Amino acid sequence: MQLGAFSISLAVKDLAASRSFYEKFGFTSFGGDPAHNWLILKNGDHIIGLFQGMFDKNILTFNPGWDQNAQTLPAFTDIRELQRQLKAAGVTFATEADESTTGPASFVAVDPDGNPVLVDQHV
Repeated sequence: MQLGAFSISLAVKDLAASRSFYEKFGFTSFGGDPAHNWLILKNGDHIIGLFQGMFDKNILTFNPGWDQNAQTLPAFTDIRELQRQLKAAGVTFATEADESTTGPASFVAVDPDGNPVLVDQHV
């Protein structure tokens, strides 16, 4: 199963303080919008999203169709197909992608320990 790029999305209390902390580990700004309380930081292939006031829990995030540099892959498994495969395997969803659409979509599953897993296709 090809899930695309992986990152951890952290629910932070203070965006500037979190950015400063992770910069000490060698992370640099890769994207985002600090004016809207979110940043994407990168160190090599490692990606951390910092999100202030957007959600309550940290989220494991996969982006089908993207590599670790947010570049579109020439071939990838569409999110709706991933959703069908996971449903067939018995995974339940908190939210689902509309299977009648194409292009960008997302779904969320929650693991047995309550950790949200976001699969978010941007292409």
